[in-house]
Amino acid sequence: METAQLTPDQLDAQASLLHGTDAWQRIVTGWEQTAREPTHQAPAPGHGTGPSHPADWRNLLSVPVNRLVEDSLRALPARQPRERPLPGRLGAVLPERVHAWRRIGQPDVRPSTHLGYARQILTEWGWQNTPYRLRNARGARCLCGAMLTAHRLGYGSLDTVDRAGAWVITELRAQGWPGLIGPWNRHPGRTAADALALVDATVRRASLAGH
Repeated sequence: METAQLTPDQLDAQASLLHGTDAWQRIVTGWEQTAREPTHQAPAPGHGTGPSHPADWRNLLSVPVNRLVEDSLRALPARQPRERPLPGRLGAVLPERVHAWRRIGQPDVRPSTHLGYARQILTEWGWQNTPYRLRNARGARCLCGAMLTAHRLGYGSLDTVDRAGAWVITELRAQGWPGLIGPWNRHPGRTAADALALVDATVRRASLAGH
């Protein structure tokens, strides 16, 4: 069982480092690229007017079959969080280590699914923008705090949390924000609705990429 206790700022820094790697940039841009259309050979003389062989249906496709399968899988929505309620309002204010037992035996999840749980935490326990705090006295979480809490409640490994954070940064870049998640969360005028909209957009982006 993982025991590392990251802070929101540490998660932010790790997600930024991951986002900046060449491997990550290939992930976030590769799925959006369109494959080249295959070249088709002209039919042999004398075969243009007869019925086509059943296997010739592949020649009607503009992209390879395996690409169609991959695109279909990527278009599937992220798996919705399993019905597993949060541990009540009291759980929101308890120390994070108290929830460690909930990780026992839990399978890993995709980053988009992990972010779905983080959204549930923001919705049920609240959102806050106190600088450099995972949560406030009422148990409301910042965006990075919600991702860390989702992990500590058993929804995703530490690696999944890093990748989820990198997807959030990817979405922020697409929206024109050049900085990290924390400063975005603390920006004057930021609201809970903004945070939820960012999570929703990130979930959609990661889901379409198969993550």
